[in-house]
Amino acid sequence: MGKKQHPAFEGLKNDLSKGKINRREFIRYSAVLGISAAAAAQLTGLSLFTKTASASTVRRGGTFKIAGVVTKVTHPAQISWITPSNQIRQIAEYLTYTDHENITHPYLLKNWEVSSDLKTWTLNLRPGILFNNGDKFIADDVVFSLQQWLDKTVGSSMKGMLGGYLSDDGIEKVNDLQVKLHLKRPEIGLPEHLFHFPALILNHRTFEGDFIKAPHGTGPYTLESYVEGERCLLKRRNDYWKKGVDGDTLPYMDAIEYIDMGSEASPMIVGLSNGDLDCIDLSDLGGAQAYTALKGDPNVTVGQVTTNATRVMRMRVDMKPWSDNRVRQALKFCHNREKILALAYFQEGLLGQDTHVSPKHPEYAPVETPAYNPEKARQLLKEAGYPNGLEVNMAVGSGWSDIVRYAEILQQDAKPGGFKINIQIMPNSQYWEKWTEVDLGVTGWTHRPIGTMVLNLAYNADEEGKPVPWNESRWVDKEFIELLGKANGTLDVEKRREIFAKLEKIQQERGSISNSYWLNQWMFSGKRVQNVIAHPNRYLKADDIWLNA
Repeated sequence: MGKKQHPAFEGLKNDLSKGKINRREFIRYSAVLGISAAAAAQLTGLSLFTKTASASTVRRGGTFKIAGVVTKVTHPAQISWITPSNQIRQIAEYLTYTDHENITHPYLLKNWEVSSDLKTWTLNLRPGILFNNGDKFIADDVVFSLQQWLDKTVGSSMKGMLGGYLSDDGIEKVNDLQVKLHLKRPEIGLPEHLFHFPALILNHRTFEGDFIKAPHGTGPYTLESYVEGERCLLKRRNDYWKKGVDGDTLPYMDAIEYIDMGSEASPMIVGLSNGDLDCIDLSDLGGAQAYTALKGDPNVTVGQVTTNATRVMRMRVDMKPWSDNRVRQALKFCHNREKILALAYFQEGLLGQDTHVSPKHPEYAPVETPAYNPEKARQLLKEAGYPNGLEVNMAVGSGWSDIVRYAEILQQDAKPGGFKINIQIMPNSQYWEKWTEVDLGVTGWTHRPIGTMVLNLAYNADEEGKPVPWNESRWVDKEFIELLGKANGTLDVEKRREIFAKLEKIQQERGSISNSYWLNQWMFSGKRVQNVIAHPNRYLKADDIWLNA
């Protein structure tokens, strides 16, 4: 196994032998403790998924054409869409990488070490990496990026993720290739947090707030042009730090061209089917329409993956009428989840339970799915002072066809419960401009590999007790936050699930959201595109994709 093992590793092996965790959970938790996924897999007899490629099959060259929105980007830490992160992640990179199996690996890091109390994390950087302007990647870049994430004026979701356990004075540069993080409390999710999509590592020498003006990253491509609403063109680097199976420097392709075709899926579907496009990036749109249209197309490869992504109907608790939990509960009772999943998403997912913890999250504690009960909804509205019902406005993005259908179904099923819902449909770009501001809306939340990660992002408060940047509903519950803090530092799986049982119950009983379904998602690519793996976040890792003629 090499270096000294973390003292908790023996406990993990014991849990595995007793059947308390499965082999994949063992590998994931071992990786958190700094033990390589390959070494942990070897102990379990489980082979990690590896890409099948050889020097004889790989082809170099070509331009990868992909449809996807090209939106305004300045500070990468402020990114709140997956698609722009997919564009920028080809230029800049992350300290870690969470793969499609939810196992987190070192990336710009060579490895990490964690203390027995989970409060001191030593990050060892991979040596010999250069930014695309020739600067060396060193510890100063990591320290600078961390400080940017924690800077309140930047307004990054990373502050909501890290701010509860890390402050500026807890970041220590040991030398040019080592950084130590001294946490305020134990935290097991740090490696995953470092792969949150805004966590791109910046060049501390050149970054001044606008990445497009100084696009200096360690990634496999350089930025040739970026025109908002039109096109993002990326060109191959010749001095990237990773090597391909043929022994030459990655990436395999000469260029990547993102083409903005708006938010309607139909023209993208046609373009992929007829070969004008190589791929569709539907990260910030609904994939159900494309799936039904392309699943039998002989010219298209459809990669499917089960995810922890969901559609969150959230209510601003700092605004009337949603400040009254009886009103929130009433609208939750108006959800016919089986019907919504069947009609909005073609049964391609799992039922939601009004808690932002998926049955696929490792900490999930089984809870009952709330039943459709309009009579109970009307009674709650009466108790809240609305005996004649309540009229409300609901904001949704037009690019999410399943969300629009979800809203339409809820609009009908909520009438017997006393709600008149006016659906306000707008372009996705407009929704994202105000997604944290509308009083009632449905937001698409992407996959997160662990439950604490999304709860810290969306339902936590900062050190002053104020909602963190991505707490769109403004819901701050003292008991919930205290329990979440305990869960963040609890490695024992059974104890962690006990805490999550309480967290899930609180969200169901007095939380600010309803979610009807968890989504299956897909990656759509043309037949000439090779070595694409469907990631549950729809992240595009393009360094080792190649194109057949």
